[in-house]
Amino acid sequence: MTVRVYEYEKCSTCRQALKFLDARKVAYQRVPIVDQAPSLAELKAMLAFAGDLKRLFNTSGVVYREMGIGEKLKTMKEADALALLSKNGRLVKRPFVLLKDRGLLGFKEDEWKAAFK
Repeated sequence: MTVRVYEYEKCSTCRQALKFLDARKVAYQRVPIVDQAPSLAELKAMLAFAGDLKRLFNTSGVVYREMGIGEKLKTMKEADALALLSKNGRLVKRPFVLLKDRGLLGFKEDEWKAAFK
């Protein structure tokens, strides 16, 4: 099984995640998140795992702050938020990895260890 990893090459957290996968010899496909954001279906699946729409957003990103998303999210409809994420990969928390039984947002080593035993 090859894992799709939505990542940004200048992101240190993404590099840590890829190094983690390399060390465990996990086959993966790098997807440049800025050029190709996750699809609506992938975002909906991730939301089901994450449970909270805000977790899908790269809240520390420049675009998130410039667009004032933090405030807008309070009243934004879920469908509108997912559509926005699917059109702008810079807004999506990364790395972004969907597996059959879970979704991984960001790199938390304990979560990744559990996912890739």
